[in-house]
Amino acid sequence: MKEFERGNVRTVGLFAHGGAGKTSLAEAMLFSSGAVTRLGKVDEGTSVLDFEPEEKKRVSSVSTGFCHFEHAKCLFEVIDTPGDPNFVAEARNATRAVDIGMFVVDAIDGVKVLTDKLWKESEDCLQARFIFVSKVDRERANFEETLSNIQTVLGVQPCPITIPIGLESAFKGVVDLLKMKALVYEMDGSGKYNEQDVPADMAEAAEDARRQLVEAVAESNDELLEKYLEEQEISPQEITDALREGVKSGSIVPVLTGSSIRNVGIKPLLDVIANAGPSPLDRAPAKGVDKDGKETERASAEDAPFSALVFKTISDPFRGKLSVMRIMSGKLHGDSNVFNSTKESKERIGQLLMITGENTESINPAGVGDIVAVAKLKETTTGDTLSAEADGFQLSALPKASPVISFALTPKSKGDEDKLMTALNRLLEEDVTLNVRRDEQTGEFIIEGMGQVHIETTLEKMKRKSGVEVNLSAPKVPYLETIRKTVKAEGKYRKQAGGRGQYGWCWIELSPLDISAGVEFEFEDAIKGGAIPNTYIPSVEKGVIDRMKKGVLAGYPVKYVKVKLYDGKYHDVDSSDMAFQIAGSLGFKNGAEQASPTLLEPIMLSEVTVPSDSAGDVIGDLNRRRGRLLGTDSVGANQIIKANVPLAEMLRYSPDLDSITSGRGMFTMEFDHYEEVPANIQEKIVAESKMVEDEEV
Repeated sequence: MKEFERGNVRTVGLFAHGGAGKTSLAEAMLFSSGAVTRLGKVDEGTSVLDFEPEEKKRVSSVSTGFCHFEHAKCLFEVIDTPGDPNFVAEARNATRAVDIGMFVVDAIDGVKVLTDKLWKESEDCLQARFIFVSKVDRERANFEETLSNIQTVLGVQPCPITIPIGLESAFKGVVDLLKMKALVYEMDGSGKYNEQDVPADMAEAAEDARRQLVEAVAESNDELLEKYLEEQEISPQEITDALREGVKSGSIVPVLTGSSIRNVGIKPLLDVIANAGPSPLDRAPAKGVDKDGKETERASAEDAPFSALVFKTISDPFRGKLSVMRIMSGKLHGDSNVFNSTKESKERIGQLLMITGENTESINPAGVGDIVAVAKLKETTTGDTLSAEADGFQLSALPKASPVISFALTPKSKGDEDKLMTALNRLLEEDVTLNVRRDEQTGEFIIEGMGQVHIETTLEKMKRKSGVEVNLSAPKVPYLETIRKTVKAEGKYRKQAGGRGQYGWCWIELSPLDISAGVEFEFEDAIKGGAIPNTYIPSVEKGVIDRMKKGVLAGYPVKYVKVKLYDGKYHDVDSSDMAFQIAGSLGFKNGAEQASPTLLEPIMLSEVTVPSDSAGDVIGDLNRRRGRLLGTDSVGANQIIKANVPLAEMLRYSPDLDSITSGRGMFTMEFDHYEEVPANIQEKIVAESKMVEDEEV
């Protein structure tokens, strides 16, 4: 692959809520540039970027896609991110790897929840942001309303560069406001068009849009502003140059429009990115720390020391693990050594690859701004920084995503248990939002992810790549048991069967602890006069703690209890460590049964982001889940609802939220505290636990 001057490189990320048409836009870019000979269609399963079987099945992206091509003497390196909230972490990571964010907003539904969220989250890391208004050829499309929606929700003044000629079935091209020409397309997907004068019925609207464009670029350049105020002629090149400066500074957000599946309006979009989009050399210095942990910066320059951010890992069946990175500074050569600053280990770089769909192309060297993949790095994972050997520069970390749904996991075949862990470890390398753990309380293997679709897709991949199938079930809720009143109890263990016997006798007092204080267990030694020798007091405590692992109500661990050992008896010959452990265990069991035992359930702090028109339904649903509303905030056209909700009611919340909001809602949750389970629900849980015990017996 030929080398490009760094000033002629454009790294572009496509971002939007699912269904806006990001992948279709990437396919149209590839075809318009001549990189492929056929216009890929997501709906027809011919997409270059959505090539995974799981993506073809769902007709949507489930992982980040990559492509590169040449246009107008510029190298475009494009990242197509998923628009499903289940895979939002991939989009967040990609914002760190590109200089230009292309946000796709369809002309029917406007700015959706995830688009708004990514826009706001990307403010600090994207060099420039563009907007492409898609689907203007579809029924109910409204370009002007979409511009108004963009301004209201995203809080920016959109600056149209192209406007549509007609809408819905009457759509036939765009007016290029830079050239003030109408581009009338053949509408057959070829991308061919005729350049004509602006239609008479659009002349006034086009002149008004052109005037707004000139005003916007003039305000970003003092010389142009003076010429504009003096009503002097401003050349197209002056407008383009000023547009580039405004885009780079973030003061101008260009808006272009078209139809990706018809390949209309794509070439003007590429032209504007090539002419007005920033290059890697325009990027602000990357923030990080040096080898001593001090904050520092690294210039985005060719002559700076090498550094790269690994923002994606791919499990490739032929090449093994591929680490995809953005070169933040300097150059990277194949067959070289680098330093993993995050893991503090050396890595050997082999061949450098640029990805388009499922295909790769060799490149050497890779320069600042390039997005390249390297196979079989030993220690490197997503989020790591690679730097010049022993340089130690470490970039700021990628944002962390908290799982929102979990399932219990068991292999369908008992012989697959060992294979299961190997397969899961490969998936964990590829997907940093996935988590697998063994629940110490329930003994189950738990897989956690960003949503039901995320988990199901992950396991489909595992079956395809590793041949391992599993059964999924709702995980057990980690209930706890505690007591509600103070009692005194006796623990007596005496056994004589010839020879030395066993003798241990203790009196203990059980009392509840304040759950909000966070102290789970307290043991007090109140023995006086040597009623129990000091040697055996820890034995009583050990027996109590062991018995607390399984409560008397439903077999859940007991917490938030204070135990005071205040009396007892011993035998010079028959007493032993084990005897007093058993006595302590019996004493606790006897006391817990009398101390008004009760169940506690985990309460989650949930934050749900939904369109305002769905907020009432979502709040009602949270109330039905025994949720306690903490407050709401308005952010643009969305509502952020905060509530405390029992975990038992949130295990399958993700698909329910999708149903209520038509897939437009998002939520996060984290553990907050424990609360007592309501009596009617507690009775049901206890009854179910008794049934399980009976079955096991």
